[in-house]
This record gives sequence, C-alpha cells and structure tokens, in this order.
Amino acid sequence: MSVAPAPTVHLGNRFARELAELAVPWQAEDAPDPRLLVLNEPLATELGLDTDWLRGPAGLGLLTGTAVPDGATPVAQGYAGHQFGGYSPRLGDGRALLLGELTGDDGRLLDLHLKGSGRTPFARGGDGLAAVGPMLREYVVSEAMHALGIPTTRSLAVVATGRQVRRETVLPGAVLARVASSHLRVGSFQYARATGDVDLLRRLADHAISRHHPAAAQAERPYLALFEGVLAAQASLVAQWMLVGFVHGVMNTDNMTISGETIDYGPCAFLDAYDPATVYSSIDSGGRYRYSNQPLAAEWNLARLAEALLPLLHDDEEQAIPVAVEALRGFRPRYDAAWAAGMRAKLGLPSTVADADVSALVEDLLRLLARDHVDLTSFFRALGSAARGDAEPARLLFLDLAAIDAWTARWLALAPDAAAMDRVNPVYIPRNHLVEEALDAATEGDVAPLERLVAAVTAPYDERPGLERYAAPAPQDFGAYRTFCGT
Repeated sequence: MSVAPAPTVHLGNRFARELAELAVPWQAEDAPDPRLLVLNEPLATELGLDTDWLRGPAGLGLLTGTAVPDGATPVAQGYAGHQFGGYSPRLGDGRALLLGELTGDDGRLLDLHLKGSGRTPFARGGDGLAAVGPMLREYVVSEAMHALGIPTTRSLAVVATGRQVRRETVLPGAVLARVASSHLRVGSFQYARATGDVDLLRRLADHAISRHHPAAAQAERPYLALFEGVLAAQASLVAQWMLVGFVHGVMNTDNMTISGETIDYGPCAFLDAYDPATVYSSIDSGGRYRYSNQPLAAEWNLARLAEALLPLLHDDEEQAIPVAVEALRGFRPRYDAAWAAGMRAKLGLPSTVADADVSALVEDLLRLLARDHVDLTSFFRALGSAARGDAEPARLLFLDLAAIDAWTARWLALAPDAAAMDRVNPVYIPRNHLVEEALDAATEGDVAPLERLVAAVTAPYDERPGLERYAAPAPQDFGAYRTFCGT
C-alpha cells in the first residue's frame, strides 16, 4: 500500500534578504507537548496548505516554529514605536517570529508569523511566551473582523504548547500562527530612520511599495505617493472600526500597518452600550485610545510616519516638512468621507438624500444612543425591522420613547432600504461576555464554546435560529469590562 508523500511547504525569505538590518535570525523555543486547539481550515486551503498534514506532528512543528522547511529563514523583526505617546527606539518582535512568506492562491505574498514562540533579542525582559486565552482572543476577533469585511491580519491556528506561562496566575501556554499581507509597521520606518541610514530607509520604502502600494512606483514622487497610500488605507480602516464599534485599545505606532490591515488584537473589544468615551484596555488609564479618539490617534501615528519619511520626500528637510504636512491634511477629509458613506449605508439611505440631511440624522441619533446607553449592534440590526414597518424592536431599546419616535419618523420619510441595511449591519459580533466565556472554557480545556462563537461571528449578517444568545447584549450583571494585553 502506497503512502502519500508529505506536502512541500515553501517559505520565502524576501524580508530577511532585502532588509537584513531589520531582521535577526532566530529560532522558536521548543513546545514540549503541542496540541492543536483550533485550525482555520478555509484559510489553510487558500494558502495551499494540507489541513490533515497541519494536524499531524510535522504540521504542528510548522505552526509552532519548531520544525520549519529547509531554506526558510525565521527572523525576529526590528521596529521602534511610540507607545501611549512615549517613544521607544528599539521594540521589535520580543515574542514573535516571521517564519517567511507564503504565496496565496491569488499570487500575493503573505507573511506566516508566530506569536508566543519564545524570547528573542527584542524581548526586553519578557518571557516571550503567550497564554491560551489571549491567543484565542486574537483568533476569534480577527476572523470576525475578516467576516465583517474589515482589512485584518488573519489567524491560521492556535497550538497549545504544553508549557506553563506565569502571569497573575499560572496559565497554559500557546502559540498563534497568523497571516498578514506583511508585518511592516509605522514603527518599522521609525526604526530605519533612527539608524540614520537613508539607503536602508529607501529600501524599506521600496519594499513597502512593491508589496502594498505598487501604483506609487509609477508616481512622479513615489515616496510621497507611498505615504498618501498608507494614509488612505488607514483612514478607511479606522472608519470601518468606528462603524462597527470596534475599539483597538493599543494604537501605538508599532501597531499600525503599512498595508492598512488591523493588527495585534490585545486589549480590544466591541462596544456594548454606545459611549464615545469607552476604554476597555486596563493599561490605558488616560483614555488615549478610547473609542472616539481612534481617528485622532491614527492621524497622530501618520504624522510620525511622515517624520520618518522626510529624507525621502526632499533632500532638504526644511522643504520636506511642508510637503508632508500638506499630505497629512488629507487624512481628515478621507476619514470623514468614509465614515459618512458608512453611516449612510447603515441607515439604508439612497444617494438621492442630501449629505447634510444624513449628517443631521446621524448626529441626532448618536446623541440619543449615548444618552440612553443603547447597544450599538442591536440597534442598527433592529433598525432594519423598522424600515419594514416594525419599529418596536429598535424603539424599546430606548428610555426616551418620544425622542426616538420623532427621529424614526424623520428617517422613515427618506425611504430607507431594509435589505441593504441587513447587508452592512451585523447580527453577530464577538460580544465581550461571550468572548470571555469561550476563553475561560478553552483555558480549562473545553474549546466547544469557542467553536460555537466562531461559527456565529464568521457569518455575521446571516440571522440563524438557535443563535439568539449570540445576538443578545451582555447581561446586566456582566459589569464593567476590562481587557489585558496578555504579556
């Protein structure tokens, strides 16, 4: 009886070759007793990876970084960053490794990257490990974001390592394998700029243009076009976060990608009751990255990218500054346009309705939602029923019935499209109480609640019988929610 040969996995090393100054060759720590907790089979198939092989010993070796293909060059990437406004010149992958680049089914290069694979030279005193709970949080939330159509890194697998991790208590350890268009960050450019090596900065910019913004290569000023491309991608991305009530929680410059993908799901969460001042992160005591401040935080980060790019914008830095400032001014109109278009879609309003009328409706609605502490996701989904003639599900979420009745009458007069609303207003998001329930169970060895949650949130617009609890707001006794970065 013949035995099928083991599949060949090829990992490129383009980043390690082209940007060796930002790459430290390194190996993952041993995983004493690896056990697959969850595998993203559709993503694996897109990447041309055999799911049966991934579940076996060799596949687990790849997913933990302990057995990489011949020719691969695993590296810890170097980058700098502003963390809560304070500059750190040397951050880097303290507990992560870029294993290499895969080629997707569309021909694009995609990074295969690990989190929790052990200490690297960038660890800065950390243990380099990760616990099961935070890695599964990233799996759930990143796949939910992908299903919502929001650009994001994606999770391929979470593998329990058999190693214990010490945090407030002793927890089971895990490694997350994730996939991204790349792991280039604003902090990557800050690191290159800080070296004083303009050639390195230029090579990094050329690498970013090639992988993410190829049209910039044909522009009269390619590096200015690169900056404008990143700015446009981030304006769109943050608007999409705001429209679904996503709070990233740690928008440091090392957590802003050049590709425009959401990255690093640490202290993240989704809004329950609408409140612009919402902060979920336990370490954001000043509210720097609160929900309403995310557009301003993104603009601030982009200013730091512009500073890093100054030597490429003009030979004379004094002349480069006004060029960068003028380009940065494009962020707010781009963000405002993306937000306005998204809110128009959520309200189901046709293009014939004047922008000023939509803006007034949105402003008044958000004020009502905040005043009555209304669940954001539940309201917008229920509003589709109001467009069909049944206003009660949305109406009864409010305390001030007269105010919401008056608002609803104004909105209905504009003939909203209920079917269009259902296509953009999700039924299911990773609700915070359900995420915690699933992570607690998985930490104790039961992944069934996690699997049920993933099944719900990866088809977020399709209402299904039997999943009512996944659409319901948090119970009143859930209390104030706090999230942690997991390190």
